[in-house]
Amino acid sequence: MRAMVDEGELRYLRRCVELAAEALEAGDEPFGSVLVDGEGTVRGEDRNRVAGGDQTQHPEFALARWAAANMTPEERARATVYTSGEHCPMCAAAHAWVGLGRIVYVASSQQLASWLDELGVPRPPVRTLRVNEVAPDVVVEGPVSGLDEQVRALHRRFHGAG
Repeated sequence: MRAMVDEGELRYLRRCVELAAEALEAGDEPFGSVLVDGEGTVRGEDRNRVAGGDQTQHPEFALARWAAANMTPEERARATVYTSGEHCPMCAAAHAWVGLGRIVYVASSQQLASWLDELGVPRPPVRTLRVNEVAPDVVVEGPVSGLDEQVRALHRRFHGAG
């Protein structure tokens, strides 16, 4: 189901796409995320950093760890993670374990899997699951029409098809 987001949320999601483009320019897979507290203040942002060989360097995972160290449980529960792509199982688990609030993503894991299939990219070593299959109590919204095509274009570029 497509997410219905307001203009403020679109601003955060556009920043996620910008961060994904920055990751691509740095030779990384194009993913970016922004952590926003319950008052609408950006508390952190990051992009994928897996090019060095550590496949756990996802922005959602980094933001979950930052939130655990720097936000109270109450602040984490009211926060939202905006992200260019739906959390992988590792990131979904980290999100739930530290008690972060909702997730709003641009492109779903199912979309990404179909794009990679179209490009002939081998499947990752971890199964593609929806966030709620890993973290059933997390509120999740996405994908976001229009922006998802921008994310698709970034993945096509990363895999040499665009």
